[in-house]
Amino acid sequence: MSAVPLRNNKAAASAVRTVSVLGATGSIGDSTMDLLRASPDRYQVEALTANTNVEGLAKLAREFGARYAAVADPDRLGALKDALAGTRTECGAGESAIIEAAARPADWVMAAVSGAAGLKPALAAVDRGASVALANKECLVCAGDFFMQRAAKAGACILPADSEHNALFQALGSGNREELVRVIITASGGPFRTWAAADIEQATLAQALKHPNWSMGQKITIDSASMMNKGLEVIEASYLFALTPDEIDVLVHPQSIIHGMVEFSDRSVVAQLGAPDMRTPIAHCLGWPDRIVGPAAKLDLAKIGQLTFEEPDFGRFPGLRLAYDALRTGRGATTVFNAANEVAVAAFIGGKIRFGAIARLVEATMNDWVRSGNLAPLTSADDAIAVDHNARNKAATLLPQIALKAS
Repeated sequence: MSAVPLRNNKAAASAVRTVSVLGATGSIGDSTMDLLRASPDRYQVEALTANTNVEGLAKLAREFGARYAAVADPDRLGALKDALAGTRTECGAGESAIIEAAARPADWVMAAVSGAAGLKPALAAVDRGASVALANKECLVCAGDFFMQRAAKAGACILPADSEHNALFQALGSGNREELVRVIITASGGPFRTWAAADIEQATLAQALKHPNWSMGQKITIDSASMMNKGLEVIEASYLFALTPDEIDVLVHPQSIIHGMVEFSDRSVVAQLGAPDMRTPIAHCLGWPDRIVGPAAKLDLAKIGQLTFEEPDFGRFPGLRLAYDALRTGRGATTVFNAANEVAVAAFIGGKIRFGAIARLVEATMNDWVRSGNLAPLTSADDAIAVDHNARNKAATLLPQIALKAS
């Protein structure tokens, strides 16, 4: 059973919704706080968290009157208390404090803590049956099976905050599960969409960071350039909506106007369109089951003129193929895929490997993991975190030989 409500069954919205934002000072957090700022009478902030940005966190806590603020770095508790002196905001620091922020009684939680560190806080919100807007990929890529099982058991509502998954969420409301044929996730193609394979191999960091449509953080922008990000989204979609790999297609759409489509048995295809602005999917999650006024630019299709589509090239962008391989393998393989990719991207940013070696390191790590007989079902957050940790170590061990082959 999916914890994602595929039918938009209306429920009466409360006059004031209490919200918590985990990762309030990041890019997703910025967009979320912008939406909350636009509707001060509709939302009450319960808790806010940040990784290390005490100044930004304290500023937001003061502005929104947050009841609780937590910073992940335990050494910064004193600085946070000083910054919030004279307010009624309770303060915390460290992993346990971030989990406490998620466990506090907010109706709606934005789970935007990046990396494996976001898994336990998201589960804390899930376990109390909250509505959780999910912007952390690791919750599903690293722990999708038991994360969604826990959500269904607790009666939590998982609301996809990524633009592509939110598009599918909206389109899926047009039919029943048994009527579904496939979902289609769109991809911009990134900065290297038209590049030859040899040129992609030698791409520089500056070139990889020049995304044609979206303004995002460094890691996700590089993932978009390699199409690893689209592979991660395929894995997420499988767990979110209980789909098999064969029910998920990827279509390159350079304009980034259609974010996702769903094909039904009568051959109707329902698509969600919108300007490339993360505030649109977040606004949908924040208002659900209602819709709120969003600040994104109005979509002007006449001005855009045309929408084009291309098949993805698995040869030039092998990361997408590897994601499907990991999903079909299961039993922790998607966790390994994600961990190895993070090591590879960090190595590329650090100048240790070429851009083209990112996928080779991921593939080598996955192959070694399977050969070693390490595959086993993941049944807890600790299982997923352990596999993530061990896969990172394995990728780091393999890194020198991958770098040598590419030299």
